[in-house]
Amino acid sequence: MARKKRVTGTIRRRQIIEKATGLFSQLGFERTTTAHLAAACKISEPGLYRYFPSKEKLYSEVLKSLAEKIDTSELEREIETQNDVEKILYSISKHLLNAYTSHTELYRLLLFCSLEGHPMTKKVLEIIRLPYINILNRALARLKRKNLIKPVNPLITAGCFTGMATECALGANLWKGMQGREIKPEKTLKNTIPIFARGLKK
Repeated sequence: MARKKRVTGTIRRRQIIEKATGLFSQLGFERTTTAHLAAACKISEPGLYRYFPSKEKLYSEVLKSLAEKIDTSELEREIETQNDVEKILYSISKHLLNAYTSHTELYRLLLFCSLEGHPMTKKVLEIIRLPYINILNRALARLKRKNLIKPVNPLITAGCFTGMATECALGANLWKGMQGREIKPEKTLKNTIPIFARGLKK
Protein backbone atom coordinates (compact mmCIF):
# COMPACT_ATOMS: atom_id res chain seq x y z
CA MET A 1 0.00 0.00 0.00
CA ALA A 2 1.34 3.44 -0.95
CA ARG A 3 2.31 5.62 1.93
CA LYS A 4 0.37 8.82 2.42
CA LYS A 5 2.45 11.95 1.93
CA ARG A 6 2.84 14.05 5.04
CA VAL A 7 1.43 17.58 4.78
CA THR A 8 4.07 20.18 5.67
CA GLY A 9 3.38 22.93 8.18
CA THR A 10 3.47 25.60 5.44
CA ILE A 11 0.91 23.76 3.30
CA ARG A 12 -1.32 23.11 6.32
CA ARG A 13 -1.22 26.80 7.30
CA ARG A 14 -2.20 27.77 3.77
CA GLN A 15 -5.07 25.26 3.79
CA ILE A 16 -6.34 26.62 7.12
CA ILE A 17 -6.19 30.21 5.84
CA GLU A 18 -8.14 29.26 2.69
CA LYS A 19 -10.86 27.48 4.69
CA ALA A 20 -11.00 30.30 7.22
CA THR A 21 -11.39 32.90 4.45
CA GLY A 22 -14.51 31.12 3.23
CA LEU A 23 -15.99 30.75 6.72
CA PHE A 24 -15.27 34.30 7.87
CA SER A 25 -16.77 35.73 4.66
CA GLN A 26 -19.88 33.54 5.01
CA LEU A 27 -20.53 33.84 8.75
CA GLY A 28 -18.55 36.86 9.92
CA PHE A 29 -15.93 36.88 12.66
CA GLU A 30 -18.26 36.53 15.65
CA ARG A 31 -20.32 33.61 14.34
CA THR A 32 -17.29 31.67 13.10
CA THR A 33 -16.08 29.52 15.98
CA THR A 34 -12.81 27.64 16.36
CA ALA A 35 -14.93 24.46 16.26
CA HIS A 36 -16.24 25.51 12.80
CA LEU A 37 -12.70 26.27 11.65
CA ALA A 38 -11.24 23.01 12.96
CA ALA A 39 -14.05 20.95 11.40
CA ALA A 40 -13.64 22.68 8.02
CA CYS A 41 -9.91 21.96 8.11
CA LYS A 42 -10.46 18.37 9.34
CA ILE A 43 -8.23 18.83 12.36
CA SER A 44 -8.85 19.12 16.11
CA GLU A 45 -9.18 22.48 17.87
CA PRO A 46 -5.86 21.93 19.71
CA GLY A 47 -4.38 21.13 16.29
CA LEU A 48 -5.70 24.45 14.98
CA TYR A 49 -4.07 26.30 17.88
CA ARG A 50 -0.72 24.75 16.98
CA TYR A 51 -0.76 26.83 13.79
CA PHE A 52 -2.64 29.91 15.02
CA PRO A 53 -2.67 30.87 18.72
CA SER A 54 -6.08 32.62 18.47
CA LYS A 55 -9.00 33.25 16.17
CA GLU A 56 -7.91 36.90 15.96
CA LYS A 57 -4.45 35.88 14.74
CA LEU A 58 -5.98 33.61 12.09
CA TYR A 59 -8.29 36.44 10.99
CA SER A 60 -5.28 38.75 10.62
CA GLU A 61 -3.57 36.15 8.43
CA VAL A 62 -6.71 35.86 6.29
CA LEU A 63 -6.67 39.64 5.73
CA LYS A 64 -2.96 39.56 4.94
CA SER A 65 -3.46 36.80 2.34
CA LEU A 66 -6.28 38.76 0.69
CA ALA A 67 -4.15 41.92 0.62
CA GLU A 68 -1.44 40.02 -1.23
CA LYS A 69 -3.95 39.17 -3.97
CA ILE A 70 -4.50 42.85 -4.78
CA ASP A 71 -1.63 43.95 -6.98
CA THR A 72 -1.65 47.70 -7.62
CA SER A 73 1.90 47.96 -9.01
CA GLU A 74 0.77 48.14 -12.66
CA LEU A 75 -1.90 50.71 -11.78
CA GLU A 76 0.71 52.83 -10.02
CA ARG A 77 3.05 52.74 -13.04
CA GLU A 78 0.18 53.73 -15.33
CA ILE A 79 -0.79 56.71 -13.18
CA GLU A 80 2.75 57.97 -12.57
CA THR A 81 2.89 59.55 -16.05
CA GLN A 82 -0.80 60.51 -16.36
CA ASN A 83 -1.70 64.20 -16.06
CA ASP A 84 -5.43 64.01 -16.80
CA VAL A 85 -7.17 63.82 -13.42
CA GLU A 86 -10.35 62.33 -14.90
CA LYS A 87 -8.40 59.47 -16.51
CA ILE A 88 -6.59 58.88 -13.21
CA LEU A 89 -9.91 58.63 -11.36
CA TYR A 90 -11.29 56.20 -13.96
CA SER A 91 -8.20 53.99 -13.74
CA ILE A 92 -8.32 53.80 -9.95
CA SER A 93 -12.07 53.15 -9.76
CA LYS A 94 -11.88 50.48 -12.47
CA HIS A 95 -9.04 48.67 -10.66
CA LEU A 96 -10.82 48.90 -7.31
CA LEU A 97 -14.09 47.62 -8.75
CA ASN A 98 -12.28 44.73 -10.42
CA ALA A 99 -10.62 43.82 -7.09
CA TYR A 100 -14.04 43.58 -5.44
CA THR A 101 -15.48 41.58 -8.32
CA SER A 102 -12.55 39.15 -8.36
CA HIS A 103 -12.35 38.72 -4.59
CA THR A 104 -15.89 38.83 -3.20
CA GLU A 105 -14.52 37.74 0.18
CA LEU A 106 -13.08 41.24 0.57
CA TYR A 107 -16.34 43.15 0.68
CA ARG A 108 -18.16 40.37 2.54
CA LEU A 109 -15.53 40.62 5.28
CA LEU A 110 -15.84 44.40 5.28
CA LEU A 111 -19.64 44.26 5.55
CA PHE A 112 -19.53 41.72 8.38
CA CYS A 113 -16.89 43.74 10.22
CA SER A 114 -18.95 46.92 9.92
CA LEU A 115 -22.20 45.25 11.00
CA GLU A 116 -20.54 43.54 13.96
CA GLY A 117 -18.69 46.69 14.98
CA HIS A 118 -15.55 44.60 15.04
CA PRO A 119 -12.24 46.32 15.92
CA MET A 120 -10.71 44.74 12.81
CA THR A 121 -12.94 46.92 10.58
CA LYS A 122 -10.20 49.55 10.35
CA LYS A 123 -7.69 46.86 9.33
CA VAL A 124 -10.01 45.55 6.59
CA LEU A 125 -10.57 49.08 5.30
CA GLU A 126 -6.81 49.72 5.26
CA ILE A 127 -6.18 46.56 3.24
CA ILE A 128 -8.90 47.32 0.71
CA ARG A 129 -8.69 51.08 0.38
CA LEU A 130 -5.30 52.28 1.61
CA PRO A 131 -3.30 51.23 -1.50
CA TYR A 132 -5.72 53.21 -3.70
CA ILE A 133 -5.75 56.19 -1.34
CA ASN A 134 -1.94 56.30 -1.37
CA ILE A 135 -1.73 56.07 -5.18
CA LEU A 136 -4.33 58.81 -5.68
CA ASN A 137 -2.83 60.97 -2.94
CA ARG A 138 0.57 60.94 -4.69
CA ALA A 139 -1.01 61.60 -8.10
CA LEU A 140 -3.05 64.55 -6.83
CA ALA A 141 -0.03 66.00 -5.01
CA ARG A 142 1.94 65.80 -8.26
CA LEU A 143 -0.85 67.47 -10.28
CA LYS A 144 -1.17 70.15 -7.60
CA ARG A 145 2.57 70.93 -7.84
CA LYS A 146 2.17 71.23 -11.61
CA ASN A 147 -0.74 73.62 -11.07
CA LEU A 148 -3.06 71.29 -13.05
CA ILE A 149 -5.73 71.02 -10.33
CA LYS A 150 -7.19 73.28 -7.66
CA PRO A 151 -5.27 73.68 -4.36
CA VAL A 152 -7.10 70.82 -2.62
CA ASN A 153 -5.82 68.62 0.19
CA PRO A 154 -4.62 65.54 -1.77
CA LEU A 155 -5.00 63.07 1.11
CA ILE A 156 -8.54 64.12 2.07
CA THR A 157 -9.59 64.16 -1.58
CA ALA A 158 -8.08 60.73 -2.20
CA GLY A 159 -9.88 59.32 0.85
CA CYS A 160 -13.23 60.78 -0.22
CA PHE A 161 -12.94 59.50 -3.79
CA THR A 162 -11.89 55.95 -2.87
CA GLY A 163 -14.70 55.90 -0.31
CA MET A 164 -17.19 56.75 -3.05
CA ALA A 165 -15.72 54.14 -5.40
CA THR A 166 -15.80 51.54 -2.62
CA GLU A 167 -19.44 52.36 -1.92
CA CYS A 168 -20.27 51.84 -5.60
CA ALA A 169 -18.53 48.45 -5.54
CA LEU A 170 -20.21 47.41 -2.28
CA GLY A 171 -23.59 48.53 -3.59
CA ALA A 172 -23.41 46.26 -6.65
CA ASN A 173 -26.37 44.24 -5.40
CA LEU A 174 -28.21 47.15 -3.79
CA TRP A 175 -28.55 49.02 -7.09
CA LYS A 176 -30.50 46.15 -8.64
CA GLY A 177 -34.15 46.92 -9.12
CA MET A 178 -33.85 50.59 -8.18
CA GLN A 179 -36.82 52.40 -9.76
CA GLY A 180 -37.60 49.26 -11.72
CA ARG A 181 -34.21 48.96 -13.41
CA GLU A 182 -30.72 47.71 -12.76
CA ILE A 183 -28.01 50.32 -12.26
CA LYS A 184 -24.55 48.79 -12.48
CA PRO A 185 -21.63 50.15 -10.40
CA GLU A 186 -19.72 50.95 -13.64
CA LYS A 187 -22.59 53.18 -14.77
CA THR A 188 -22.69 54.95 -11.41
CA LEU A 189 -18.96 55.66 -11.58
CA LYS A 190 -19.16 56.87 -15.19
CA ASN A 191 -21.89 59.24 -14.11
CA THR A 192 -20.06 60.53 -11.03
CA ILE A 193 -16.36 60.65 -12.00
CA PRO A 194 -16.74 63.55 -14.50
CA ILE A 195 -18.52 65.57 -11.79
CA PHE A 196 -15.75 64.80 -9.29
CA ALA A 197 -13.07 65.62 -11.88
CA ARG A 198 -14.70 68.96 -12.78
CA GLY A 199 -14.49 69.93 -9.13
CA LEU A 200 -10.72 69.32 -9.23
CA LYS A 201 -9.77 70.77 -12.60
CA LYS A 202 -8.66 74.38 -12.84
